[in-house]
Formats: sequence, C-alpha cells, structure tokens
Amino acid sequence: MHLDVLDLRNFYYRTGLGRAAQKAIRDQVTGLWPAATGENVAGFGFAVPLLRPYLAEARRVVALMPAPQGVMPWPAGQPNVCALCEEETWPLATGMIDRLIMMHGLETSDNPAAVLEEAARVLAPGGRALVIVPNRAGLWARRDATPFGYGRPYSASQLEAQLRRHGFSTERHLSALYAPPSQKRFWLRTAPIWERVGRRIPWRAGGVLMLEVSKQAFAPTKPGLGAVVRRPLKALEGMPAPGVKPV
Repeated sequence: MHLDVLDLRNFYYRTGLGRAAQKAIRDQVTGLWPAATGENVAGFGFAVPLLRPYLAEARRVVALMPAPQGVMPWPAGQPNVCALCEEETWPLATGMIDRLIMMHGLETSDNPAAVLEEAARVLAPGGRALVIVPNRAGLWARRDATPFGYGRPYSASQLEAQLRRHGFSTERHLSALYAPPSQKRFWLRTAPIWERVGRRIPWRAGGVLMLEVSKQAFAPTKPGLGAVVRRPLKALEGMPAPGVKPV
C-alpha cells in the first residue's frame, strides 16, 4: 500500500524527524555517489529528498512517482522534474538511466517484480541503482508514525535475493537511521552522533537498508564452435599433392 504523496511531503519537509531522516539518508547517498556530472539520474517512489544534490550537475534528473501514491511538482521554484507513472510502465527509454534511486517504491508496491523489471530495463549497462527499504530488524519499521512503518520490511539477504532474481549484482551494502524514530528534542539533536557511531557497527542495525546494485551484462553468444581446435585433423595428410608421382 502506497502512502499519499502529501503525507510523504509533510513528513520529510515539515517535521523535525523527517528532516533528520532526509539528511541521514542523503549523506549516505552522496558519500556513495558524490557526483553525477553529465549522467541521467532517476528516482522512483518518493526519492526527491535524495535527488537535489544532482540537479545542477546531472545531464537530466527525473523523479517518477507511482500512480497509487500521486505526484507533486518538484523542486520548488524550478522547472518541474516529476512525472506520474504506472508501476509496470515507466516513461523512460530502455538503457537510458545511469543512476537510479528507489525509496518508498519497492516495499509498498503491489507488484514488486514488475517494478524491478522496469528498473532493470531503464538502467544502462554499467549503470548503478540504489534501493532503500525498511530494515526488518530496525526500530523504524515497527512504528507507523514514519513512512518506513508501511509496506514490507526486508532483511539484507531477502533484498539481495530479490534483486538477484531480476538480473542485478550486489556492489555494496549500507544502512542509515540509527537514532530512534522519535520527535523528542534530545534524539533529534543527537541524531548526527548516532549516525556516525552506527556506521562503524559491523552489522547493519539502522532503520533502513541501502543496497547498491549494478545491472548484469552478459556477453553475446557467438555462432559456431565455442573452442578452437589447436591441431586440426588433416584428412588428406600423407597423400601426394596433385601432379606429383609417388616415390
């Protein structure tokens, strides 16, 4: 079940907890992808809080929002880059996207397989996707006061297996949102400290899982024999050449 786009906007832009969550996740994204100069960048779900760093330098930025969620104009005061789409049909050309960010799009979808098929279709060979979902073992998935309390939470192994079935190779695991999902001033003020400490923990205990994947590219099958015979059998070996009398 998708959340309404207005509820997502109000959480991320009008609450202290939402702004803290936005910063914590975006810091991880920009640490992983510091630049996207000349590249095509797309988001699916409600990824606009993470796309702003790429507006100035990317060749193109587009934010796709699924129809059950609804769409809003973004960014404010600039030309709109958002578009409404069906989960199974994205208005993007095959192999067009170099960087794809998915947040609040996979775990709330009624057809996650179709979403991942479209993600694989639009991603260019060598392109990267970053899938962000609620952590099944985290605190944020247990509270419906945040958007991460809706939909199906994942474990790291579940997310990796689902992406592998759709032709993605895992590149890197990340996590974020180590502070409790609380609006209390103490937790909001100390959230950056919790994030720094949490990144040093060997296990992924944050509220969200972030999995960077690449699109698997298979070598084309060549016609004919797959191996070359090093010493081919010569059927006429030992026979005299034409016009030569045998001795």
